[in-house]
Amino acid sequence: MVNKDVDLKAFLIESEDLFLSKWAIRSTESAGRLYPEPVCPLRLDFQRDRDRIIHSKAFRRLKHKTQVFIAPEGDHYRTRLTHTLEVAQISRTIARLLRLNEDLTEAIALGHDLGHTPFGHAGEVALNQLVPDGFHHNLQSLRVVDYLEDTGRDYPGLNLTVEVRDGIVNHTGPKLPMSAEGRVVRLADRIAYVNHDLDDAVRGGIIQITDLPDFITRILGTTASKRLTVVIRDIVENSYQTKDIVSSPEIQTVFNQLRDFLFERVYIGSVAKVEEIKVFKMLGCLYEYFGEHRNEIPEHIRRFSPDNPQRAIIDYIAGMTDQFATETFVGKFVPHRWEL
Repeated sequence: MVNKDVDLKAFLIESEDLFLSKWAIRSTESAGRLYPEPVCPLRLDFQRDRDRIIHSKAFRRLKHKTQVFIAPEGDHYRTRLTHTLEVAQISRTIARLLRLNEDLTEAIALGHDLGHTPFGHAGEVALNQLVPDGFHHNLQSLRVVDYLEDTGRDYPGLNLTVEVRDGIVNHTGPKLPMSAEGRVVRLADRIAYVNHDLDDAVRGGIIQITDLPDFITRILGTTASKRLTVVIRDIVENSYQTKDIVSSPEIQTVFNQLRDFLFERVYIGSVAKVEEIKVFKMLGCLYEYFGEHRNEIPEHIRRFSPDNPQRAIIDYIAGMTDQFATETFVGKFVPHRWEL
């Protein structure tokens, strides 16, 4: 039975002080939130951020968004949600070994792809071609947590801490995250998708593991478990040596070559990618339709871009799941049976 005189929050703060390295960001060091709110008696701020992301509608929609392969036959291919969970698992493993803040790391990892489009990277390319200023899923993820996730509170979005928001928006792109935890997620994202895309490509019969160049398998191994062990160990050991969150030049070079192999054999022109042209046409039609029927976009989305109609269209389409986008397209553009 819990002693009512015990300050549970103080115990958590003390645990961070005792365990975390000097690189880590402690919850008490957070730069805070945009909108002030009462403190939680049981959870630290980064824990609250993690929980808010997990309970968000945008997070739940990730299970119905494509990772790489559009409409595959079978139940075992990755979705955007399983990718996110794998990034979180890899990130936490690295964070624990480096004695970083696991709550902060996990919150960033779970939120990093909330703004991703339906139909995976094909959807992102399609929207990028439609929007004059381009579309970038990291910026859209920040927009989701800052504005678009409707929680019913007095403020918009999830009101996450500065550190989590920074890690989400900078998990890709030219700018590095401000925290070591954010830089861990940035590496883990790449590690996860290269490994699981290779696994899915082999499962789908697009390539065989024996197709990989010998120098890659000799260093990284022939199984996902071996590759993850090699790469994670390298990051941890090299980070301790360099006082930065980086891979060694050797492993980074080989890993890049594995990624290049996937681009050549899987990401571009493979049998699994032939459906992408349909994605471009579908999202293009939806973009034009909602440009002419903006009143059909939900009000809670439109209110965050009153002077930018294109922004509301992109917010709406980017938030769709694969199934909802398809059903919306069918409903707007495919004739329906009717009785005379």
